[in-house]
Amino acid sequence: MSRTVQSVERAAALLRVLSAESEPMALGPLAGAVGLAKPTAHGLLRTLVVAGFVDQDPVTGRYQVGRDLLHLGSVTLDLNELRSVTLNWVDTLAARTGEEARIAAYRDGSAVVAHHVFRAGPGAQEMDTGRSLPLHATALGKVLIAFDPGAARSVVGQPLDQLAFRTITDRSQLLRALADARDTGWAAAVEEVRSDLAGIAAPVRDRGGYVVASVGIAGPVARLCDSQTQPRADLVAQVTGVARSISRALGHGRAAA
Repeated sequence: MSRTVQSVERAAALLRVLSAESEPMALGPLAGAVGLAKPTAHGLLRTLVVAGFVDQDPVTGRYQVGRDLLHLGSVTLDLNELRSVTLNWVDTLAARTGEEARIAAYRDGSAVVAHHVFRAGPGAQEMDTGRSLPLHATALGKVLIAFDPGAARSVVGQPLDQLAFRTITDRSQLLRALADARDTGWAAAVEEVRSDLAGIAAPVRDRGGYVVASVGIAGPVARLCDSQTQPRADLVAQVTGVARSISRALGHGRAAA
């Protein structure tokens, strides 16, 4: 007859409840959901927090699934490694679109550029490699907020600085834009970080399906958008296609050996 460890079963139950909730939970409702006394649930949650599997808000005391658990089995790529693996694809994206192309990853509250092709064609130069870009006002950053839990949490409770006339500073509007990005698989930023500048980006996934980076293009609104100031469909297709190719290069969609 098989035996189970009761504390592990209870911890697993807490994680199941938290993973099903989109908002952080208070101790009382969480304990009640799994039929545990508050002190017992608190002790288990404290251990899960130390392990990195649960995050606790220092202000409200509420709990949510931790970044470490969400990325369990996912390997965080060093930016130099990310650049090495994706360099050819980013160069290809710039060549195909005629626009500057970047790939970025979430690091410490920003989208950090791992590789940048300033412009396609002879004499193209790398300009922004290593630069930090705002998450809420760039297409690359929006993709990371939409798909990376760590990036999403980094903007909670933080002011959305207005960088240009069309920068999204209303949190409800940003949430709608992120929902659209998750539905469509790409994000755009039009005149949000700088007047007359637009960007289009898509998520890059690793073998486990986790979004580890975003790749995209940027350029004048007149070139990237149509007469309705909407991103051109052909450029969106180029960006999402390259994002899928990079994801495959990182093992996404491959059958396990």
